[in-house]
Amino acid sequence: MSLPKAELHLHIEGTLEPELAFELAARNGVTLPYADTEALREAYRFEDLQSFLDLYYELMAVLRTEQDFADLADAYLARAAAQGVRHAEIFFDPQAHLARGVSMGTVVEGLWRALGGSEARHGVSTRLIMCFLRDESAESALAALEAAKPYLDRITGVGLDSAEVGHPPVKFREVYEAAAALGLRRVAHAGEEGPPEYITEALDVLGVERVDHGLRCMEDPALVERLVRERIPLTLCPLSNVRLRAVDTLADHPLPAMLDAGLLCTVNSDDPAYFGGYAGDNFAAVQQTLGLSRDRLRELARNSFLASFLEDDEERRARYLAEVEAYEFGEGVL
Repeated sequence: MSLPKAELHLHIEGTLEPELAFELAARNGVTLPYADTEALREAYRFEDLQSFLDLYYELMAVLRTEQDFADLADAYLARAAAQGVRHAEIFFDPQAHLARGVSMGTVVEGLWRALGGSEARHGVSTRLIMCFLRDESAESALAALEAAKPYLDRITGVGLDSAEVGHPPVKFREVYEAAAALGLRRVAHAGEEGPPEYITEALDVLGVERVDHGLRCMEDPALVERLVRERIPLTLCPLSNVRLRAVDTLADHPLPAMLDAGLLCTVNSDDPAYFGGYAGDNFAAVQQTLGLSRDRLRELARNSFLASFLEDDEERRARYLAEVEAYEFGEGVL
Protein backbone atom coordinates (compact mmCIF):
# COMPACT_ATOMS: atom_id res chain seq x y z
CA MET A 1 0.00 0.00 0.00
CA SER A 2 1.65 3.20 -1.20
CA LEU A 3 -0.32 5.60 1.03
CA PRO A 4 2.29 8.12 2.29
CA LYS A 5 3.26 7.22 5.85
CA ALA A 6 5.91 7.55 8.52
CA GLU A 7 7.37 4.48 10.19
CA LEU A 8 8.04 5.09 13.88
CA HIS A 9 8.62 1.59 15.26
CA LEU A 10 11.32 -0.16 13.27
CA HIS A 11 14.36 -2.03 14.59
CA ILE A 12 17.03 -1.86 11.90
CA GLU A 13 18.52 -5.18 13.04
CA GLY A 14 15.07 -6.67 12.49
CA THR A 15 15.22 -5.88 8.77
CA LEU A 16 17.98 -8.45 8.17
CA GLU A 17 16.55 -10.64 5.41
CA PRO A 18 18.00 -14.17 5.06
CA GLU A 19 19.64 -13.35 1.72
CA LEU A 20 21.53 -10.39 3.19
CA ALA A 21 22.41 -12.39 6.31
CA PHE A 22 24.15 -15.01 4.15
CA GLU A 23 25.82 -12.33 2.03
CA LEU A 24 27.26 -10.58 5.09
CA ALA A 25 28.23 -13.90 6.69
CA ALA A 26 30.27 -14.78 3.58
CA ARG A 27 31.84 -11.31 3.52
CA ASN A 28 32.89 -11.57 7.17
CA GLY A 29 33.79 -15.24 7.42
CA VAL A 30 30.90 -16.05 9.74
CA THR A 31 29.37 -19.53 9.59
CA LEU A 32 25.62 -19.56 10.11
CA PRO A 33 24.02 -22.72 11.55
CA TYR A 34 21.60 -22.97 8.62
CA ALA A 35 22.08 -24.78 5.32
CA ASP A 36 20.67 -22.01 3.16
CA THR A 37 18.29 -19.05 3.05
CA GLU A 38 15.24 -21.31 3.01
CA ALA A 39 16.37 -23.12 6.15
CA LEU A 40 16.93 -19.77 7.84
CA ARG A 41 13.56 -18.48 6.72
CA GLU A 42 11.99 -21.60 8.21
CA ALA A 43 13.62 -20.66 11.53
CA TYR A 44 11.61 -17.43 11.46
CA ARG A 45 8.72 -19.25 13.15
CA PHE A 46 8.46 -18.19 16.76
CA GLU A 47 6.57 -19.36 19.78
CA ASP A 48 6.98 -16.12 21.72
CA LEU A 49 9.05 -12.98 22.17
CA GLN A 50 12.00 -14.80 23.73
CA SER A 51 12.33 -17.36 20.93
CA PHE A 52 12.37 -14.48 18.46
CA LEU A 53 14.97 -12.56 20.47
CA ASP A 54 17.27 -15.60 20.62
CA LEU A 55 17.46 -15.78 16.82
CA TYR A 56 17.52 -11.98 16.46
CA TYR A 57 20.67 -11.69 18.57
CA GLU A 58 22.27 -14.78 17.03
CA LEU A 59 22.05 -13.33 13.52
CA MET A 60 23.58 -10.03 14.57
CA ALA A 61 26.94 -11.84 14.43
CA VAL A 62 27.08 -11.09 10.68
CA LEU A 63 27.10 -7.32 11.31
CA ARG A 64 30.76 -6.37 11.73
CA THR A 65 31.73 -3.32 9.68
CA GLU A 66 30.42 0.12 8.79
CA GLN A 67 29.57 -1.20 5.33
CA ASP A 68 27.50 -4.02 6.83
CA PHE A 69 25.35 -1.52 8.74
CA ALA A 70 25.12 0.73 5.69
CA ASP A 71 23.98 -2.16 3.49
CA LEU A 72 21.42 -3.24 6.10
CA ALA A 73 19.92 0.26 6.40
CA ASP A 74 19.95 0.92 2.66
CA ALA A 75 18.11 -2.33 1.96
CA TYR A 76 15.43 -1.37 4.49
CA LEU A 77 15.04 2.14 3.11
CA ALA A 78 14.58 0.82 -0.44
CA ARG A 79 11.86 -1.60 0.70
CA ALA A 80 10.18 1.03 2.88
CA ALA A 81 10.12 3.63 0.12
CA ALA A 82 8.48 1.13 -2.23
CA GLN A 83 5.66 0.78 0.33
CA GLY A 84 4.98 4.49 0.75
CA VAL A 85 7.22 5.33 3.70
CA ARG A 86 8.27 8.98 3.45
CA HIS A 87 9.84 9.36 6.90
CA ALA A 88 11.43 6.69 9.14
CA GLU A 89 12.50 6.94 12.76
CA ILE A 90 14.83 3.99 13.07
CA PHE A 91 15.77 2.10 16.24
CA PHE A 92 19.16 0.47 16.74
CA ASP A 93 20.49 -1.66 19.64
CA PRO A 94 24.07 -0.56 20.40
CA GLN A 95 24.55 -2.77 23.48
CA ALA A 96 24.07 -5.90 21.36
CA HIS A 97 26.92 -4.73 19.13
CA LEU A 98 29.20 -3.33 21.84
CA ALA A 99 29.02 -6.73 23.57
CA ARG A 100 30.42 -8.32 20.40
CA GLY A 101 33.30 -5.87 20.18
CA VAL A 102 31.71 -3.68 17.51
CA SER A 103 32.19 -0.02 18.42
CA MET A 104 29.49 2.63 18.70
CA GLY A 105 31.25 4.55 15.93
CA THR A 106 31.12 1.57 13.56
CA VAL A 107 27.38 1.22 14.12
CA VAL A 108 26.40 4.89 13.93
CA GLU A 109 28.76 5.85 11.11
CA GLY A 110 27.69 2.77 9.16
CA LEU A 111 23.99 3.48 9.57
CA TRP A 112 24.58 7.11 8.68
CA ARG A 113 26.18 6.16 5.37
CA ALA A 114 22.68 5.05 4.36
CA LEU A 115 20.59 7.50 6.37
CA GLY A 116 22.60 10.54 5.34
CA GLY A 117 21.85 9.87 1.68
CA SER A 118 18.38 8.43 2.14
CA GLU A 119 16.45 11.44 0.98
CA ALA A 120 18.43 11.71 -2.24
CA ARG A 121 18.42 7.94 -2.93
CA HIS A 122 15.00 6.90 -1.65
CA GLY A 123 12.95 10.03 -0.94
CA VAL A 124 12.78 9.08 2.75
CA SER A 125 13.77 11.44 5.56
CA THR A 126 15.10 9.76 8.69
CA ARG A 127 15.79 10.05 12.39
CA LEU A 128 17.90 7.64 14.49
CA ILE A 129 16.80 6.41 17.94
CA MET A 130 19.18 4.49 20.20
CA CYS A 131 17.44 1.79 22.22
CA PHE A 132 18.53 0.32 25.54
CA LEU A 133 18.08 -3.40 26.18
CA ARG A 134 15.79 -3.68 29.18
CA ASP A 135 17.02 -7.17 30.09
CA GLU A 136 20.53 -5.73 30.52
CA SER A 137 21.53 -3.58 33.49
CA ALA A 138 20.88 0.12 33.85
CA GLU A 139 24.64 0.52 34.22
CA SER A 140 25.13 -1.04 30.79
CA ALA A 141 22.57 1.39 29.35
CA LEU A 142 24.36 4.35 30.93
CA ALA A 143 27.66 3.13 29.44
CA ALA A 144 26.02 2.94 25.99
CA LEU A 145 24.68 6.46 26.40
CA GLU A 146 28.18 7.66 27.32
CA ALA A 147 29.64 5.92 24.26
CA ALA A 148 27.05 7.65 22.08
CA LYS A 149 27.94 11.18 23.17
CA PRO A 150 30.32 11.87 20.23
CA TYR A 151 27.48 10.99 17.83
CA LEU A 152 24.56 12.88 19.33
CA ASP A 153 24.36 15.14 16.28
CA ARG A 154 23.02 12.04 14.51
CA ILE A 155 20.87 10.56 17.27
CA THR A 156 17.46 12.10 17.89
CA GLY A 157 16.25 10.06 20.84
CA VAL A 158 16.43 7.02 23.08
CA GLY A 159 14.13 4.03 23.44
CA LEU A 160 13.74 0.87 25.51
CA ASP A 161 13.24 -2.57 23.98
CA SER A 162 13.85 -6.34 24.30
CA ALA A 163 12.19 -8.62 26.88
CA GLU A 164 9.61 -6.58 28.76
CA VAL A 165 8.26 -8.80 31.55
CA GLY A 166 10.21 -8.43 34.78
CA HIS A 167 12.00 -5.31 33.60
CA PRO A 168 9.79 -2.34 34.53
CA PRO A 169 10.52 1.13 33.16
CA VAL A 170 11.57 2.42 36.60
CA LYS A 171 14.75 0.35 36.27
CA PHE A 172 15.94 2.95 33.74
CA ARG A 173 14.93 6.15 35.53
CA GLU A 174 18.52 7.43 35.81
CA VAL A 175 19.32 6.62 32.19
CA TYR A 176 16.31 8.53 30.91
CA GLU A 177 17.06 11.49 33.17
CA ALA A 178 20.55 11.60 31.67
CA ALA A 179 19.14 11.33 28.14
CA ALA A 180 16.67 14.14 28.80
CA ALA A 181 19.51 16.33 30.10
CA LEU A 182 21.28 15.77 26.77
CA GLY A 183 18.19 16.97 24.89
CA LEU A 184 17.24 13.56 23.51
CA ARG A 185 13.63 12.62 22.75
CA ARG A 186 12.28 9.68 24.75
CA VAL A 187 10.18 6.67 23.75
CA ALA A 188 9.85 3.19 25.28
CA HIS A 189 8.27 -0.19 24.59
CA ALA A 190 5.50 -0.71 27.12
CA GLY A 191 2.27 -2.68 27.28
CA GLU A 192 3.15 -5.33 24.69
CA GLU A 193 3.85 -8.27 27.00
CA GLY A 194 4.01 -6.13 30.13
CA PRO A 195 0.96 -4.83 32.00
CA PRO A 196 -0.76 -1.45 31.54
CA GLU A 197 1.08 -0.24 34.64
CA TYR A 198 4.30 -0.29 32.59
CA ILE A 199 2.77 2.27 30.24
CA THR A 200 1.89 4.56 33.13
CA GLU A 201 5.38 4.12 34.58
CA ALA A 202 7.01 4.90 31.23
CA LEU A 203 5.04 8.15 31.09
CA ASP A 204 5.51 9.21 34.71
CA VAL A 205 9.00 7.91 35.49
CA LEU A 206 10.78 7.99 32.12
CA GLY A 207 8.91 10.96 30.67
CA VAL A 208 8.32 9.25 27.34
CA GLU A 209 6.65 11.24 24.57
CA ARG A 210 5.53 8.19 22.60
CA VAL A 211 4.67 4.63 23.66
CA ASP A 212 5.89 1.76 21.50
CA HIS A 213 3.21 -0.95 21.26
CA GLY A 214 0.96 0.02 24.17
CA LEU A 215 -1.94 -2.19 23.09
CA ARG A 216 -2.57 -3.42 26.64
CA CYS A 217 -3.67 0.09 27.59
CA MET A 218 -7.15 -1.12 26.63
CA GLU A 219 -7.26 -3.07 29.91
CA ASP A 220 -7.24 0.22 31.85
CA PRO A 221 -10.01 2.70 30.90
CA ALA A 222 -8.48 5.47 33.00
CA LEU A 223 -5.17 5.04 31.17
CA VAL A 224 -6.93 5.14 27.80
CA GLU A 225 -8.63 8.36 28.85
CA ARG A 226 -5.27 9.84 29.84
CA LEU A 227 -3.55 8.80 26.59
CA VAL A 228 -6.38 10.39 24.60
CA ARG A 229 -6.35 13.56 26.69
CA GLU A 230 -2.57 13.99 26.49
CA ARG A 231 -2.40 12.91 22.83
CA ILE A 232 0.32 10.34 23.53
CA PRO A 233 1.04 8.42 20.31
CA LEU A 234 1.08 4.62 20.27
CA THR A 235 3.25 2.84 17.69
CA LEU A 236 1.36 -0.39 17.02
CA CYS A 237 2.82 -3.31 15.07
CA PRO A 238 -0.07 -5.59 14.05
CA LEU A 239 1.75 -8.40 12.21
CA SER A 240 4.37 -8.52 14.97
CA ASN A 241 1.62 -8.77 17.60
CA VAL A 242 0.25 -11.86 15.87
CA ARG A 243 3.62 -13.56 15.34
CA LEU A 244 4.65 -12.98 18.96
CA ARG A 245 1.24 -14.05 20.32
CA ALA A 246 0.31 -10.68 21.83
CA VAL A 247 -2.98 -11.29 19.98
CA ASP A 248 -4.23 -14.67 18.76
CA THR A 249 -5.14 -13.58 15.23
CA LEU A 250 -5.12 -10.32 13.32
CA ALA A 251 -8.91 -10.33 13.45
CA ASP A 252 -8.60 -10.07 17.25
CA HIS A 253 -6.39 -6.97 17.11
CA PRO A 254 -7.75 -4.06 19.18
CA LEU A 255 -6.75 -1.42 16.60
CA PRO A 256 -10.33 -0.53 15.55
CA ALA A 257 -11.44 -0.21 19.18
CA MET A 258 -8.37 1.89 19.94
CA LEU A 259 -9.15 4.26 17.09
CA ASP A 260 -12.81 4.42 18.16
CA ALA A 261 -11.62 5.38 21.65
CA GLY A 262 -9.76 8.35 20.18
CA LEU A 263 -6.23 7.03 20.70
CA LEU A 264 -3.49 8.43 18.45
CA CYS A 265 -2.48 5.10 16.90
CA THR A 266 0.10 4.48 14.19
CA VAL A 267 0.84 1.26 12.25
CA ASN A 268 4.42 0.05 11.88
CA SER A 269 6.40 -3.09 11.07
CA ASP A 270 8.68 -3.64 14.13
CA ASP A 271 11.05 -6.35 12.79
CA PRO A 272 9.70 -6.89 9.27
CA ALA A 273 12.19 -9.50 8.05
CA TYR A 274 11.07 -11.73 10.91
CA PHE A 275 7.37 -10.89 11.14
CA GLY A 276 6.23 -11.18 7.55
CA GLY A 277 5.76 -7.64 6.38
CA TYR A 278 7.02 -4.07 6.04
CA ALA A 279 4.99 -0.93 6.76
CA GLY A 280 2.78 -1.12 3.67
CA ASP A 281 2.18 -4.83 4.27
CA ASN A 282 0.93 -4.01 7.78
CA PHE A 283 -1.42 -1.35 6.40
CA ALA A 284 -2.74 -3.76 3.78
CA ALA A 285 -3.21 -6.53 6.35
CA VAL A 286 -5.22 -4.42 8.78
CA GLN A 287 -7.27 -2.94 5.95
CA GLN A 288 -8.18 -6.37 4.59
CA THR A 289 -8.64 -8.22 7.89
CA LEU A 290 -10.19 -5.48 10.01
CA GLY A 291 -12.09 -3.81 7.18
CA LEU A 292 -10.64 -0.36 7.76
CA SER A 293 -12.15 2.37 5.61
CA ARG A 294 -10.23 4.89 3.52
CA ASP A 295 -10.90 7.48 6.21
CA ARG A 296 -9.42 5.22 8.87
CA LEU A 297 -6.35 4.44 6.76
CA ARG A 298 -5.85 8.13 6.08
CA GLU A 299 -6.19 8.80 9.81
CA LEU A 300 -3.46 6.25 10.56
CA ALA A 301 -1.17 7.82 7.97
CA ARG A 302 -1.93 11.32 9.27
CA ASN A 303 -1.23 10.15 12.83
CA SER A 304 2.16 8.79 11.81
CA PHE A 305 3.36 12.22 10.72
CA LEU A 306 1.74 14.00 13.67
CA ALA A 307 3.55 11.59 16.01
CA SER A 308 6.92 12.00 14.24
CA PHE A 309 9.80 13.90 15.81
CA LEU A 310 9.67 16.57 13.11
CA GLU A 311 9.40 19.60 15.38
CA ASP A 312 12.64 20.88 13.86
CA ASP A 313 11.07 20.83 10.38
CA GLU A 314 7.38 21.70 10.54
CA GLU A 315 7.43 22.63 6.86
CA ARG A 316 8.35 19.04 6.02
CA ARG A 317 5.63 17.69 8.30
CA ALA A 318 3.05 19.92 6.62
CA ARG A 319 4.20 18.71 3.20
CA TYR A 320 3.87 15.07 4.23
CA LEU A 321 0.40 15.69 5.70
CA ALA A 322 -0.66 17.32 2.44
CA GLU A 323 0.52 14.21 0.57
CA VAL A 324 -1.70 12.08 2.82
CA GLU A 325 -4.76 14.22 2.10
CA ALA A 326 -4.07 14.21 -1.65
CA TYR A 327 -3.54 10.45 -1.90
CA GLU A 328 -6.05 8.60 -4.10
CA PHE A 329 -6.87 5.03 -3.08
CA GLY A 330 -7.25 2.33 -5.67
CA GLU A 331 -10.31 0.15 -6.07
CA GLY A 332 -11.08 -2.30 -3.30
CA VAL A 333 -10.69 0.16 -0.44
CA LEU A 334 -14.03 1.59 0.70
